[in-house]
Amino acid sequence: MKPGDKCQILKIYVSEDSRFKGKGLYSAVVFKLKELGIAGVTVTRAIEGYGKGKTIHTTRILDLSSSLPIIIEAIDTKENIEKVLPIISEMVNEGMIMVNDVNVIKYGKE
Repeated sequence: MKPGDKCQILKIYVSEDSRFKGKGLYSAVVFKLKELGIAGVTVTRAIEGYGKGKTIHTTRILDLSSSLPIIIEAIDTKENIEKVLPIISEMVNEGMIMVNDVNVIKYGKE
């Protein structure tokens, strides 16, 4: 992947306590994307949010939750994202997966 390539960002929203084959789902997704050669992946733990069920999960002391929203973002060329989508879709049983076109301005050292 290099600046100017037609790139996409794959965003996956899951719960912190989501599992895949006994491991944390977000960790399993990161390792799978690395294995599949995706250019870059970042996992972010949200401080508050809700999903389809409308239950609010938060880090506030009184409402401490171990089920916080997790956002996995992967970026690569459109072709590479399209290749991994079926695999990732099978891994994510509950959550949201979306893809957006992006313009990469810089990638790595120049």
